[in-house]
Amino acid sequence: MTFEPLASDFYGYETLLTDEEKGALAALRSYLESEVKPVVNGHWEKATHPDGIMKGLAGTGAFSFAWDETRPFENSAVFRGFVALELARVDASIATLVGVQNGLAMGSISVTGSPEQRAEWLPRMASGEIVGAFGLTEPTSGSDSAQGLRTTATREGDEWVLNGSKRWIGNATFSDITVIWAKDAEDGQVKGFIVPTSTPGYSATKIENKQSLRIVQNADITLEGVRVPESLRLQNANSFRDTAKVLRLTRAEVAWAAVGNSVGAYEAALRYARERVQFGKPIASHQLVQDLLVKSIGNITASLGMVVRVSQMLDDGTQKDEHSALAKAYTTARMRETVAWCREALGGNGIVLDYDVARHFADAEALYSYEGTREMNTLIVGRSITGFAAFV
Repeated sequence: MTFEPLASDFYGYETLLTDEEKGALAALRSYLESEVKPVVNGHWEKATHPDGIMKGLAGTGAFSFAWDETRPFENSAVFRGFVALELARVDASIATLVGVQNGLAMGSISVTGSPEQRAEWLPRMASGEIVGAFGLTEPTSGSDSAQGLRTTATREGDEWVLNGSKRWIGNATFSDITVIWAKDAEDGQVKGFIVPTSTPGYSATKIENKQSLRIVQNADITLEGVRVPESLRLQNANSFRDTAKVLRLTRAEVAWAAVGNSVGAYEAALRYARERVQFGKPIASHQLVQDLLVKSIGNITASLGMVVRVSQMLDDGTQKDEHSALAKAYTTARMRETVAWCREALGGNGIVLDYDVARHFADAEALYSYEGTREMNTLIVGRSITGFAAFV
């Protein structure tokens, strides 16, 4: 399949990809443009999940780009970043669905699971047979998850008993398994568990009335005496430091998704500006509209340079928490500016779904906050550059 570079990749970062990666990205783009883009506005408005989307995405290889049953990172981190960009360029909710499945759920098993657990679960998740969710955030614990988890895990023989609650868990209304992070009642350390959602005592309730990422089926999860065998405890998850290893890998891809969301808004605004005629000529020929578009492509280009570099650092083993944190904080802040400028370029039409910008504008707010708020990521970077922790 022919790969066409994005016009919004102004400095041509896609040229860093291999021919094989370009082909895979072209196939994904084709599927998104033909099967996903025509339906997302309708599903966004109704806050529904497209039937068959997980299987369809699995057919493009979207859930096996990052992991296989024995080894993480089959492809380059830069390629995986462009996958996240491509998904969010069409719809940030779809990018989130994949991020939860591929990055958080599969990532947890790949990074902290045993070889047997990776072999059992990852191929089935890569094929779309099994859908996963990631249960870390709680009703009273978000940014302070490292210390504030209230969900408990109590060992009883060869079983663990989980009690507690989780909130904002993506995919959780239809997932087959959820990776639950809980504090060991004995040693106080955070541990991870693969919990089949059919387990007695497990329940998930959809969060209603969201005004961002409306296609994502976020849920409140309740765990009441949920029993899981020792074989479903992630064998290499022994403290929150191990949880953080997963988040470090996925945080940078959220930064890529923020760039993709900006690209989607920019492309829609550019298309509109070329077609919309006022005062006898397309508004794209007006200086003030061009100013909005140039500021937008400037933000996109700067952000793309940052995420490409942070992904290269992941590939060469030099990326640290502060690097992904800076990328997430910076790109989501620039995204907020960009989608606002794109909405402005459309005037009144910028607030209706028909022109796509309104969806990207609203979805930006969720990307800005999840996987670490700007403030928390700022504190991670601040600790690195000053040597002082200022979290409390």
